[in-house]
Amino acid sequence: MTAGKRFVEISCFHGEMNGFYAKGGDALVAVDVIRATTTAVTAVALGRKCFPVPSLEAAARVETKLERPLLVGELGGHMPHGFDVTNSPAAIAKRDDIVRPMILLSTSGTKLVCAASGDVYLGCLRNHDALARYLADHHENILIAGAGTRGEFREEDALCCAWIAAGLVNSGYEARNAQTLDLINRWADRPADAFVGGKSTEYLRATDQLEDLHFILEHVNDLDWIAYRAGEEVIRVSDGTETSS
Repeated sequence: MTAGKRFVEISCFHGEMNGFYAKGGDALVAVDVIRATTTAVTAVALGRKCFPVPSLEAAARVETKLERPLLVGELGGHMPHGFDVTNSPAAIAKRDDIVRPMILLSTSGTKLVCAASGDVYLGCLRNHDALARYLADHHENILIAGAGTRGEFREEDALCCAWIAAGLVNSGYEARNAQTLDLINRWADRPADAFVGGKSTEYLRATDQLEDLHFILEHVNDLDWIAYRAGEEVIRVSDGTETSS
């Protein structure tokens, strides 16, 4: 790591990059706690191959390359026709067919994961500490992006982004702007369940999907490795292991 100022920024993704992240050598952390990045990280933790896609068309294209892939996801809160499982970390954790590669599609989270070039990491509550440590060893400038839901920065993503950013600030990074500093101050010291009661958790309650909320809260900071997008696949990378774009 070269000497000099290092910066972290928190922002919210609204569906298109439009210069949102581009500089070579920087890192993007995609965060969609409820539920895409948690689902992807959970799949990889179990040993399942995971291929996030931004659209149904991309899912169909990737499907032709894989043997008996498991189609996982939702669009607008509904599982697409022909898919096997909705975007659910709890459901993925229960399955015993890990030899089947997973194609993952979501309304906003997988679009964010797939939208940027360069180094893209997947963040969730399961790996926030390991991710902050790894980023501090490998990148100068880091953008941590919440996936956004219907144009809103949801509470669970703000919490996770702030936890990762706070870890980086403790490692010597500076908040790039006032919004980042405000989010760190507002969320970094709050407990994991501080987002309960927000719109995302109320959606899970209304649609009888609270199992995912329980799964998320029962698996906080339980992984000591990070998830990295390598081409079309999400792979596991341990601390001290270099990635290559």
